[in-house]
Amino acid sequence: MSNYQVEPADKPQALTNETLKAMRHEQVRGMSRRRLIRTSLAAGVGLWLLEVGAGTIGFLWPNLAGGFGGKVKIGTFTDVKNANAGIPFPDGFPAYYQDARAFVVLVDPARQEFIPGTDVTGDGAALNVRGLYQRCPHLGCKPNPCLKNFWLECPCHGSRYDRLGTKVKELGPAPRGMDRFAIAVDDAGSMTLDTSRITLGPLPVSLGQPGLEPPTSPTGCI
Repeated sequence: MSNYQVEPADKPQALTNETLKAMRHEQVRGMSRRRLIRTSLAAGVGLWLLEVGAGTIGFLWPNLAGGFGGKVKIGTFTDVKNANAGIPFPDGFPAYYQDARAFVVLVDPARQEFIPGTDVTGDGAALNVRGLYQRCPHLGCKPNPCLKNFWLECPCHGSRYDRLGTKVKELGPAPRGMDRFAIAVDDAGSMTLDTSRITLGPLPVSLGQPGLEPPTSPTGCI
């Protein structure tokens, strides 16, 4: 009987130390795990920077074009009245301007004019005009002016405001009145809204209390 053992020719053999050293000096084939992780991280950061850059350009572009986020020229009282001939703007009803994303409303309808001056708070009483941001302070829906009662009513959750944007305390969940834009009226009576300067609306006022203009009708639109 022979003491020799036959081993298969294709049986895996352990690598010697010399072979391992030689392989370390050879160029790595394909992409290593470390390089893959670094490449993935770089791609993710690059995509994030691209999104941030695009968003910044999208936000600043309206400023460059004179749209929302910058100063928007509205015009004189006569300009607004003629441009909104289908609504009773001279009686105090809010007129909407898409470029400014704002409602423009006379503070005192008995005075059919805009008074020259500047109001950075957006109150507008001294200028006889107010610019209200179209967004409801609750969740950002767009309140709509109602021809029945001249109030602004949010169709999403029922918050209601008088025609000057003061929140009715008992009606709806909004925490404050509608926000206001800074206003400037030049010597010719032409108004400009600065939509880059917003003042938060005042606290809600209870029904029947001073500071809340009564509706022109007991019923609304929603």
